[in-house]
Amino acid sequence: MSNRFGRSLHSVVLLFVMTGPAMAESGSKPTPDLTKHLVRIAELARPSPMVTIPAGQFLLGSKRIDGDPYGKWTQFDDTELPQQPVWLDAYEIDRDEVSLGEYLSYLQRKKLSPSSELQKLIWHVITVHFVSDQTLTRWPALYVTWSEAQDLCAAKHARLPTEAEWEKAARGPDGNLYPWGEAVPNSTLAMFGQHHVHEIPILAAVESHDDGRSPYGLHHMAGNVAEWVQDWFGFDYYAYMPARNPQGPATGRYKGIRGGSWKSRRVMLRTATRGGSAPDQRSATIGFRCARSSSSTKP
Repeated sequence: MSNRFGRSLHSVVLLFVMTGPAMAESGSKPTPDLTKHLVRIAELARPSPMVTIPAGQFLLGSKRIDGDPYGKWTQFDDTELPQQPVWLDAYEIDRDEVSLGEYLSYLQRKKLSPSSELQKLIWHVITVHFVSDQTLTRWPALYVTWSEAQDLCAAKHARLPTEAEWEKAARGPDGNLYPWGEAVPNSTLAMFGQHHVHEIPILAAVESHDDGRSPYGLHHMAGNVAEWVQDWFGFDYYAYMPARNPQGPATGRYKGIRGGSWKSRRVMLRTATRGGSAPDQRSATIGFRCARSSSSTKP
């Protein structure tokens, strides 16, 4: 199978796998000067409030469109097919992406050092670009493996959202093309399409870009950082998924990634666009947010 841009399905999965070469490794102990900044960034952390997503159906996926290959509603690839109504019980999900400050605070509580990639990035932007600790604490967490993301959520008595939960929270019950609707993405709606000669992330504060919020009021469901979800990535999962509370395939090679990042093209910001990455991957383009099952009863 191939998509409208001529890439094979395998290469679509690798769009996220290839975002960076760094894999999961424990970082060495940071220098005393860097440690002062890491502690301060963690001290300034403010966890995201959670938003309740009500029980009910929503439209997941995309309809097949073959006659308009560059139309904005045309599926990115076959992994989005078929479009179908899916029922989800009520749940809660973070309004904002988990911040860098919250992630560093978690690592400090666990007595773990940040990865070497994250240490190098933080030191570089502080010493070369003069980015303040106050700014860094509101960046989204990045260079986070799937297991680290899941463990941080568990420490908050939460978990990663399922892929279906993520998609409903991003697009609302009626299947928005983008979180904010159909308007073409721009810099007031999302952080995307950024480039730096040294591949330094160009990020926005996790609570910013109010104009780009989803129907449920969530920030950065498109752009900033792409986000881990709970499910294994199944390229044909939509063809056989259950109609109620789908949990994803039982096994797989990649974990799901949704939402596009600061360096993504516009097509990756669509709420239906799917991707995956090796769960031990660390990337400057992947972060996460947490979810929690609601105690609300079914109707």
